[in-house]
Amino acid sequence: MSERSHVVVIGGTSGIGRHFARTRAGHGDDVVITGRAEDRTKGIADEIGGNTRGLALDLAAPERVGDALADVERVDWLVLTALDRDHNMVRDYRPADATRLLTVKLTGYTAVLHALAPRMTDESAVVLLGGLASHRPYPGSTTVTTANGGVAALVRTLAVELSPIRVNALHPSIVADTPFWSDKPAAREAARASALTGRGVTMEDCTDAITFLLRNRAINGVNLNIDGGDVLL
Repeated sequence: MSERSHVVVIGGTSGIGRHFARTRAGHGDDVVITGRAEDRTKGIADEIGGNTRGLALDLAAPERVGDALADVERVDWLVLTALDRDHNMVRDYRPADATRLLTVKLTGYTAVLHALAPRMTDESAVVLLGGLASHRPYPGSTTVTTANGGVAALVRTLAVELSPIRVNALHPSIVADTPFWSDKPAAREAARASALTGRGVTMEDCTDAITFLLRNRAINGVNLNIDGGDVLL
């Protein structure tokens, strides 16, 4: 990989994706972030600074992914963190909401790889964002659990089909300092209490883990939990 890497962060306007994009921009990399709204995405790219630019992309419309990413010429590192949140109960099921989330996380992620794989090299690497709801379901997590379980399986087939490009996934528990969880103290405290480390997971922890998965050339087809040991209890 060259001294200046070409990094694409799908869903880089908030949370873990934005933290990772800001970190890479701070290292001097060329960074592309995507978000659903063009003006907001470009504004956040300006806030991140460095060699960062923003593109509008909605993974809920996977047939448009190729056009949205047409001017991305090179990809060394690709990180897919885009998500939709869906609290959906089986007894009060909303199929349209479920379909959107599953389209974003599974069909949308795959459509991005379809579009960008020709612009990657043998040294390129990919990280997908899943979550621990895949094997720690909770009431209302039906769609989220299904999507994250799908990500865990998707990593394996992508690693095989895109070889020698490496593909891995990160599955965090509650990330305490993300915008979504920062104003939910009860949930954050529950996550901290259930972690063997006695501390919650942070965006910095996730950025460090993503960087490890991207950088280490022997790691491929791996689903990495980042939860402070919560799944052991």
